[in-house]
Amino acid sequence: MSGTVNGSPDASAPVLAAYSYCEAVTGQQAGNFSYGIRLLPTAKRRAMSALYAFSRRVDDIGDGPLDAGAKHRRLEETRELLARISEGRIDEDDTDPVAVALSHAARRFPIPLGGLDELIDGVQMDVRGESYETWDDLAVYCRCVAGAIGRLSLGVFGTVPGARDAARAAEYADTLGLALQLTNILRDVREDAANGRTYLPSDDLAKFGCAEGFHSARPPAGADFTGLVHFEVRRARALFAEGTRLLPMLDRRSGACVAAMAGIYRRLLDRIAEDPEAVLRGRVSLPGREKVYVAVRGLSGFDARSVHRRTAGGRA
Repeated sequence: MSGTVNGSPDASAPVLAAYSYCEAVTGQQAGNFSYGIRLLPTAKRRAMSALYAFSRRVDDIGDGPLDAGAKHRRLEETRELLARISEGRIDEDDTDPVAVALSHAARRFPIPLGGLDELIDGVQMDVRGESYETWDDLAVYCRCVAGAIGRLSLGVFGTVPGARDAARAAEYADTLGLALQLTNILRDVREDAANGRTYLPSDDLAKFGCAEGFHSARPPAGADFTGLVHFEVRRARALFAEGTRLLPMLDRRSGACVAAMAGIYRRLLDRIAEDPEAVLRGRVSLPGREKVYVAVRGLSGFDARSVHRRTAGGRA
């Protein structure tokens, strides 16, 4: 007899095997992301793992050792695979488990798969070595590589019936993605510089005397590196404040997932703000026990209730 998950029939054995592969990839490589999706019911957790595994494939092409031409070709091949998934042309016994799982997830949930096209666009920008003059320029990139992931995730989460401002849910999910990505950019400035990449807007770098870049464990001579970091931290915190308006629109476990991921990154941002030069000395991270605390706090609904009180007060 077939069982049910969230009221839907269980997947076939090949699809379950494909999901298991995606969950293994997520568990091994997702880091902060995995703390959030553990809080989801089975069907949503599987779908999010499929999204992560596909996204990881795209990122790995961009970050891998191939030359630029080969990366562009691989990314376009991945875009063609995405088109097959979107058109329902993936068989359950296909040899690509990520494609099988994502195809099944897209049939079960209203996932806007075009967001993965945007992700590929963003990674193509990386391969071309693009830099960004203003925050508005950088925001375009961030929306491709992170805002799109927020909107894709919302397709899995859905919103609760009658949620206030639900029409803006995708906008808030996109903004939360920008907050997460800007936090990543701050955390990785030294690593990115070593790979020949600069993401922070050149206008901001010039304003704080950091146009030379970040190639050592110390800021450039005469630079106000602390001022630069605090400036970007304020921008990220404003994005978090706006993006977390999504939380009261989600069911308890989806809200817990988002609250956990947002909470981990906000605490990471706080650590960066406390010691800006730490990002030049190595990768700033949170201990596992602190991530678990943030996840439990999210599951309690505390963060969603706090956002609800804040936004309700703002409307009063």
